Amino acid sequence: MNGPARSGALTWGQPVSFAAVWDRAVAERADETFLIFETPSGAVAHWSYAEFDESVDRAAGTLAVLGAEPGAAIHLALTNSPTFVATWLAASRLGAWIVPSDPMGRAPELAGHIERTRPTVGLCAAGRADTYRAAVAESGRADLAVIEIDEADVTLAPFDAAPLAASERPAVARRERAAVMFTSGTTGRPKGVEVTQANYAFAGKVMAEAAGLAPEDRQMVVLPLFHANAQYYSFASAIWAGASVALMPAFSASGFLPAAARHSATCASLFAAPIRMILARGGPADGTTLRHCWYAQNISADQYATVAQWFGCRPRQLYGMTETIPAVLTDEAADPHHDSMGRVSPGCIVDVQDAAGVSVEPGAVGEVVVGGEPGITLFAGYLDAPDITAASFRDGWFLTGDRAVRDDTGRHYFDGRRSDVLKVSGENVSIVEVEAALSEHPEVLEAAVVGRPDEIRDEVPVAFVVAADASAPPSVADLHAWCSERLAKAKRPVAITLIDELPRTSVGKIRKFLLADRAAQRRS
Repeated sequence: MNGPARSGALTWGQPVSFAAVWDRAVAERADETFLIFETPSGAVAHWSYAEFDESVDRAAGTLAVLGAEPGAAIHLALTNSPTFVATWLAASRLGAWIVPSDPMGRAPELAGHIERTRPTVGLCAAGRADTYRAAVAESGRADLAVIEIDEADVTLAPFDAAPLAASERPAVARRERAAVMFTSGTTGRPKGVEVTQANYAFAGKVMAEAAGLAPEDRQMVVLPLFHANAQYYSFASAIWAGASVALMPAFSASGFLPAAARHSATCASLFAAPIRMILARGGPADGTTLRHCWYAQNISADQYATVAQWFGCRPRQLYGMTETIPAVLTDEAADPHHDSMGRVSPGCIVDVQDAAGVSVEPGAVGEVVVGGEPGITLFAGYLDAPDITAASFRDGWFLTGDRAVRDDTGRHYFDGRRSDVLKVSGENVSIVEVEAALSEHPEVLEAAVVGRPDEIRDEVPVAFVVAADASAPPSVADLHAWCSERLAKAKRPVAITLIDELPRTSVGKIRKFLLADRAAQRRS
């Protein structure tokens, strides 16, 4: 599954720093394309590895002048842009660490991240500076140096100090913190996931090998850079392999395939939700050269067949978390299954265990747990939360909270989160099964199910449905009849609500706590 061997290639015999991986790529691929960026206006800029490394040194020099020494934090509230990438790599070179936040976040959310990480420098878009500066004031960090940028700028003009000289680069250890990424908060207060230099390098190696990435490949990045998917699966893997990246400022359902064709992209990474959006609003594009596409979370068999035809390749599902670093489960290129999370990724350690920590037999449901070395192949811990970190492990295994079934070939199938099991009159009901049944309806684009407290049955399933065609949605009565034909009584939603769209995080995860609140309010 590996790409072509190259002289001087780093191996994983010994963990390495992400800074070393970037330096190796620059040395070996200096004149080859590293980054293509298409601005919101449609203008396109290109950088070779060597050219972008000059921008990294300029960014590092400017950040250093502002106090970003080894161990310092740099806060980013930026959309996809060359400035984000240059700052990330510059921080890595300096031995500093980034704190990427949702650039569209409200002041209280941004203030919380700033207060908890105490950055030396903060970067935001000039157009959102009022919100950002309000967050800085709310955090009590009046001393924070703020750089306002134009996210469409391809000159990286704010980095105007003398470039960092090679002789000024500090030695960067592999276990040094490289980032703190806050979880998306779909169920509660976000946790700060500590990511090390070695973590980024390991993510790049595993994901490059799993995708068979070669220097000739080009990653198409449309997911937000402030989350792990774009960083781990696309950028880190491209840098590891010496491949190139076509970076879009944002995801466009109708524009995804035309952009992939326009920039000769060969690889991409998506979630199920963006794929459904492409199916609803997009269409095939001439000249598409995708040979590979990762995606997370299930889509239906019909959706998979269509997207495979449009993309020109059979997308492969994966499973991972910010904490697991790479995707620890990846489907195989030879025979991908649309409903499978895949098999254990090369170099990763995964088991499926019961509540006592015992491996379950094939066909039995258990919790996905991940082995490895914290700070090297697993995240280093949760920021300033040793108790939460300790509670997330059992006998050295990281507890994901996700349930799966593993067959006798080692292929895994998602069965929901621990919190996705409802207790209806004493019977376990998987909301994943209910969602799957509703999503198979020909007039349904997607569905989400939550539990609602019930005085008689403890809790009951409640469904929210998005129609495939908003102008001709299915009737609620028809959906209830559909469920009655396919689900046992305890599994049938007691209420079904048609909505225009499901509430989501920036990377497409459903904010189910908002739906649960809505379900409870409807009952009252």
